[in-house]
Amino acid sequence: MGDYTLLLVAAQTGLRISELIGLRCDDVVLGAGVSVRCRGKGRKERSTPLHEDVVVALRSWLRERLGGPADNLFPSARGGPLCRDGAERVLAKHVAKAGIQCPSLAKKRISMHVLRHSVAMDLLQQGVDRSVIALWLGHESIESAEVYLHASMAMKEKALAKATSSKTRNGRYRPTDRLLAFLKSH
Repeated sequence: MGDYTLLLVAAQTGLRISELIGLRCDDVVLGAGVSVRCRGKGRKERSTPLHEDVVVALRSWLRERLGGPADNLFPSARGGPLCRDGAERVLAKHVAKAGIQCPSLAKKRISMHVLRHSVAMDLLQQGVDRSVIALWLGHESIESAEVYLHASMAMKEKALAKATSSKTRNGRYRPTDRLLAFLKSH
């Protein structure tokens, strides 16, 4: 249950790995304003809201965990603090299992940081303002969230469709085999 909850919290909150492994049991707020409180860069505190499925998993994990308020929310196998490598190993183990059902995962580099970027992209595609995404992820400035604008092909295609004049043909660009071969080789 701990692995599942760790990955669920990471995939829904977009916490940095240092923030995730630094969570204590009392950082989870399950009453009014369900959220996870964390200390980010510069020791700044922020709260991240939680979806109901994450709340259910956290409630169950806290019952199973039986930790005190100041104990690590996600301890290592030996009961001490979970380290970065330990969190990455948990993710790698489950990515490998998922790769049995979805072989294309074997070709992808999936890390805890990739989960963080996935949260940002999901928020962006849902129409959440960049300033809110920057706050959600604990970025110093809105400019830090700019990188996500450059990453979403679907959003670019939607913008292109709006900007295309009526004299041009609509549709998706289809690169030549030669161009694809060049891109794959670099």
